[in-house]
Amino acid sequence: MAERIHHEVTPPKIGPDAHEELARLLQSLHEHGVLRFANDVVCAKTPLAEVLVGGLQKEGTLNALQNLSILLMALSRIPPARFYKIAFALQGALDRAGSWRPEEADSHAAPGVTGAYRMLHDDALWEALLPLIEGLKAFAQGLDQDVEKPISAFTGKPSNA
Repeated sequence: MAERIHHEVTPPKIGPDAHEELARLLQSLHEHGVLRFANDVVCAKTPLAEVLVGGLQKEGTLNALQNLSILLMALSRIPPARFYKIAFALQGALDRAGSWRPEEADSHAAPGVTGAYRMLHDDALWEALLPLIEGLKAFAQGLDQDVEKPISAFTGKPSNA
């Protein structure tokens, strides 16, 4: 009797293997200058660090970083659903204000004293204005508060200074 022949079928090559992909990535990084840039950054670590530290020590840079962190702290207190409503309400208000044309308005004349008196008794107008007035009050109260260290005012912790 004859012996069986053991032959394992090698699967056909569908695409490049990991080594070929890595070589292709390396070649693309080289062609686009990324490797040269990374090498230059590594070789210039001391001068680059001096430039970065020198730039960070300027008062304007420090102010910008602190202002950005304060803005992010304020945004962190606003729930996303509320911020969504505020952002899109503001967009709608700007769109309407930008497209408003006085010549297309219903009446061209000023309302006069009697018209102003009627506006004082317009409930829909007051319902629209009261949130704005309350917001302006809160804004004015916020402007009256003196804050030495914003992070201490935000967290409620005393400063170490």
